[in-house]
Amino acid sequence: MEQKVVLITGGSSGIGRALAFEFARHGSRVVITGRQQAPLQATEAELQAAGYEVLALVADVSREADCRQTVQQAVARFGAVDVLINNAGMSMRALFEDVDLAVMRQLMEINFYGTMQMTHAALPHVRAARGSIVGISSIAGYRGLPVRAGYSASKFAMNGFLEALRTELLHTGVHVLVASPGFTASNIRFTSLGKDGKPTGETMRDESRMMTAEATAAHIYRAVVARRRELVLTTQGKLTVFLNKWLPGLMDRLVYNELSREANSPLRR
Repeated sequence: MEQKVVLITGGSSGIGRALAFEFARHGSRVVITGRQQAPLQATEAELQAAGYEVLALVADVSREADCRQTVQQAVARFGAVDVLINNAGMSMRALFEDVDLAVMRQLMEINFYGTMQMTHAALPHVRAARGSIVGISSIAGYRGLPVRAGYSASKFAMNGFLEALRTELLHTGVHVLVASPGFTASNIRFTSLGKDGKPTGETMRDESRMMTAEATAAHIYRAVVARRRELVLTTQGKLTVFLNKWLPGLMDRLVYNELSREANSPLRR
């Protein structure tokens, strides 16, 4: 990854921020995006203080024009895009029957369309570099999670898109990775949308027992270097994917019971 140009969406916090530091530590030139200027600039300042090359760009991946402008600015600054990491995303926490459908649409716009639009904008450059396209998906992209129907739907869509893209690009030298963390200590649960579309502002799980964003980023970095197809993280995540394939009825009950134990879960009976 020495001197490679790595574009990371949602790079101002959580896994995205950790990825920026991980790739920069290995000599990459990093471009990070985010919708909010203040945290984006703070992360940029931290990377610069550590002596890393970084470009921070305010962008909303749900807007195609922002995606194209981001890629143009990255190429103008560094001359290439070798690796694209589609990390920007958000979650939700509400029963489907209660949720405003605008919430479902918003998750698809950011998690799925954001990935598709940024990939479309960057693909000519990644293809010229015979580089990598990465989607930061989730175990929720393999196993539908109750109270997170919109999140699961968007991640299933992301997985299908990237699998199809990998097949299309089979003979081009482009590497496509779907990376699926399990529950990771990051800010995504604090910014999860409730049934009315407003951020919940709280987590419903014990963050201290989760894999850290930094550990997750290290796994993803190694998977990019090894040009792996898929990466499923945490023992719980791997077991969930395996059991859901072979014992889906059992998994319905296990997943329901697990998520009903979350704080203030609407699944509790």
